[in-house]
Order: sequence, then structure tokens, then C-alpha cells
Amino acid sequence: MAERDVTKGKDVKVPLPEMVNMYGCTLGDGVFIGPFVEIQKGVSIGDRSRISSHTFVCEGVVIGKDCFVAHGVMFINDLFDWPDGDKTKWTMRKTIVGDRVSIGSNATILPVNI
Repeated sequence: MAERDVTKGKDVKVPLPEMVNMYGCTLGDGVFIGPFVEIQKGVSIGDRSRISSHTFVCEGVVIGKDCFVAHGVMFINDLFDWPDGDKTKWTMRKTIVGDRVSIGSNATILPVNI
């Protein structure tokens, strides 16, 4: 597992950094990241949010402040929507999670605003 190009606020807690894969993301103040989590480039996680173990946060996700993401949550950034039917073009969809949102264990979050 690895961490590279991560912008961290104050008091970010990653108790087992050797079991986390984060790159090109931004973590606000007081964020907690559990083990076996992957956070991809361009992801932003707001102040005091918690990301539990075995969670995948893909590119195109913004998580607000004071959020709780339970164990095993998977974020998806596509709906297999090809512009003009051209399957060589792929459109990444975004997911915006507002402030003070809780997401339950094993949820799969399609591109949506919550």
C-alpha cells in the first residue's frame, strides 16, 4: 500500500498507513482513515469525516464535513454511458456527498448527489 501526493489538514489520523492506498487526494482537518482503504486522485474529504475499513473511494468523489462512511462502501464513477454511442469515449460521473451524511456498511454509491 502507498501514500503519495496527499494533502492533509491538521490532526488527520491513519492508524495503519501501511494498509492504506491514497494518492492525489485532499483530506480535511481531523479526518480518520481506516485500514484497507483506497482513495484515488482528485477525491476531497471534508473536516472530521471518517472513512471505515475496506472502503474504495474513486476519482470524482467529494465527501463533505462530519460524514461517516461505514465498512466496505464502494463508490462508482461511471454508469457505462458513452456519448453518442461511441464506446471509445467514457464519461466519468461525479458523486457529491454533503455535510453530516452517514453511509451504511457495504453500500455501493453510484454517481449521485447526497
